[in-house]
Amino acid sequence: MRRSRFVFALGLIAPALAAAAPHYAVTQRYAIGQAGGWDYLAYSADGHRLYISRSDRVLVVDADNGKVEATIPGTDGVHGIALVPALGHGYTSNGRADTLTEFDLATSKPLRTIAVEGKNPDALIYDAASKHLFAFDGHSNEANVIDPVAGKLVTKIPLPGKPEFAASDEAGNVYANIEDTAQLARIDSTTNKVMAVWKLAGCEEPSGLAIDIAHHRLFSVCQNKHMAVTDAQTGKSVATVAIGEGPDAAGFDATRGLVFSTNGHDGTLTVVHEDDPDHYSVIANVPTEKSARTLALDTQGNRLFTVAAKFGPRPAPTKENPHPWPAVVEGSFTVLVVGERKP
Repeated sequence: MRRSRFVFALGLIAPALAAAAPHYAVTQRYAIGQAGGWDYLAYSADGHRLYISRSDRVLVVDADNGKVEATIPGTDGVHGIALVPALGHGYTSNGRADTLTEFDLATSKPLRTIAVEGKNPDALIYDAASKHLFAFDGHSNEANVIDPVAGKLVTKIPLPGKPEFAASDEAGNVYANIEDTAQLARIDSTTNKVMAVWKLAGCEEPSGLAIDIAHHRLFSVCQNKHMAVTDAQTGKSVATVAIGEGPDAAGFDATRGLVFSTNGHDGTLTVVHEDDPDHYSVIANVPTEKSARTLALDTQGNRLFTVAAKFGPRPAPTKENPHPWPAVVEGSFTVLVVGERKP
């Protein structure tokens, strides 16, 4: 009897949730153009700026109209972008140069270069608890801990495999997806030691990672079209959610209880509702464009940014470059703004 009442109650609640679910769609497109690939994006609510990594530079774009306000040069092989408003500085991880670039948030001018002594620094985050930057080396399986005030490497942390994106709970824990072993590593940011390594159930090649700090939940997007939800305190698997193909980034909007996955292979944005910390519902797979695989959130404005482009034919492989990327078609690089659209 109790179970029947529960099922009946869910039957009443589900239509109400569906009716109340936001309807997201691509609401604006900014034609940016320019040559080169891209990786991570970052959004700053101060000034409404969108930062876009573009091979050897970072574009600073007015998020409200798509105008390129500035270009940060000298970031060879740029991947990650971390913004630290408390210091008035931003940082990039430069994969080909094995360095970080510090720049001024007000002027977008480069300030100094910080060596990391690792191979291919990729994901880059700022941990508010330790006040350190964490840069994750994709080719040497380690995390670099950098003091941004001193501009120096503090230490290096060995990891159990190839790190992908990372997240901080702002309370002394930094988490990183381990792509090649489908694991999640928990780092104590006060001791700079790996405290736990957890297997991600039902996940292959995790890439993007987001966190719900209040409820201690981690969201890893995986290449087998799954999102793995993990308890950040115990490492236990909480749920597995279906997403689109080819995800590379995840985001969490705590205000609305929504998790996002940008899926570049099929050109969709999966929107997942956190019904409660242990239960999740897919409310939409929003059409974007193929190759739109990274994202940045503007939670205040209830919008999301992703980027896409058209590609030419793939070059023939060489000994030096066995897996060459095709060139971006001239003029095709575009910022897509996804927002709520009333039905």
